[in-house]
Amino acid sequence: MLVGRSVAAVTIAAGLATQAVPAQRPPAPQITFITPDTARRPAEVSVAINPANPDHVLAVMLQSGRPGEPRVTNYSYSSPDGGQTWKGVLAHNAGRVQGDDVVTFGADGTAYHAYIAFDGIRVDRPERAWSGIFVRSSRDGLAWNEPVAVVDHINTAIPFEDKPWIAVDRGSSSAHRGNIYVAWTRFDIYGSENPAHRSHIMLSRSRNGGRSFSPPIEISDDTGDARDSDNTVEGAVPVAGPNGEVYIAWAGPKGLVFDKSTDGGWTFGTDVMIAAMPGGWDSPVPGLERHNGMPVTSVDPSNGPNRGTIYVNWIDARNGDPDVFVAASKDSGKSWSAPVRVNDDPKGATQMFTWLAVDPIDGSLNLIFHDRRGLTGTMTGVTLARSIDGGKTFANYPLAVTPFDCCKSSSFFGDYNGIDAYGGRVVATFPVLIPSNGNSQAVLAAIARFRPGTQELR
Repeated sequence: MLVGRSVAAVTIAAGLATQAVPAQRPPAPQITFITPDTARRPAEVSVAINPANPDHVLAVMLQSGRPGEPRVTNYSYSSPDGGQTWKGVLAHNAGRVQGDDVVTFGADGTAYHAYIAFDGIRVDRPERAWSGIFVRSSRDGLAWNEPVAVVDHINTAIPFEDKPWIAVDRGSSSAHRGNIYVAWTRFDIYGSENPAHRSHIMLSRSRNGGRSFSPPIEISDDTGDARDSDNTVEGAVPVAGPNGEVYIAWAGPKGLVFDKSTDGGWTFGTDVMIAAMPGGWDSPVPGLERHNGMPVTSVDPSNGPNRGTIYVNWIDARNGDPDVFVAASKDSGKSWSAPVRVNDDPKGATQMFTWLAVDPIDGSLNLIFHDRRGLTGTMTGVTLARSIDGGKTFANYPLAVTPFDCCKSSSFFGDYNGIDAYGGRVVATFPVLIPSNGNSQAVLAAIARFRPGTQELR
């Protein structure tokens, strides 16, 4: 069992004028280590707060395997004290490469962890091949039930199942309460440049607590190419609305696309365009192996004034550099607001790896992203943002994370950061490089406590 460190990281952001230190500092998000020193290139982290016990927080992520392990495997970390301290366990699945981890909770406090497990892609004649998506469940995030296949191709990696996301219907008035939804991209042949090979958005559901899953259905009206780039359909994140609706957006050749189901994921409608994505979702930035701006879908299930509003969060370069945006729909996805820029810096700096969580109690929007504002070159920091007016305006909170240079070694941060919120409690998770430790990679958590419905940190 691995034990994470708990630290207070204090940094003066580069580019700020020197000021006298006040006798009493205002409240600020606390920074803790999730991963221990022994973690090998941890990245691509998802986090969830237990609605049945908000002090219980889980994070899942990939890490490079050790000798005798798969090339990449996944870990889960559990915190019993709101993110102050963490304990981690390794997960294996028949020796396959693992990744694309995501975790969420059901209303009763059961955790669900989804991930891909595969081998044999990009190889003409692999010695072994398989491709699948799995879901496992737990009450504490340390002892997990055996994984259940959502889909599993044995002795072949064609088609290839990629980048799943999971959601649970927690709506108290939903006829589909307890349903589990998993959405992902299916590649006919991963990475193929043959125009006949396509990508598709797929969805499967479970109505028995994740003990089994329905045969996958394709929900995208239009396919994409199979190259895993701008013209591929990717970034499917399902979310359950307050009355059992299933909302989902993704990116592709046309930009941001949205669809929904009103019958518990049995059928879906016609795709709706949300917005263009200037520069595409595949937006590489210096110092990273890859970066994307794929969308995140969320919904307000609170009893506040924006109940039922759907939000989509993404990154594009419409202003000449990668910025973070949010669009909202108040009519179940029929129409969408103009994109609102979340980062409040002048143009010219790069923002990366955005993720969004809507607080189910106060309806606030909470975002995390890597940020190069006020820094030079590929020096990188991290910013938390929050909106309490339905995504019309955002306050930005630079986190006390020592800026790090992504260029000293090519860094793989995966495809996303993690954030969750509940009753004013916000926990965000993200990878960093630690300059004081030879630029080693670690995953940190930022813990913020807001007075619900306000920008007031406690």
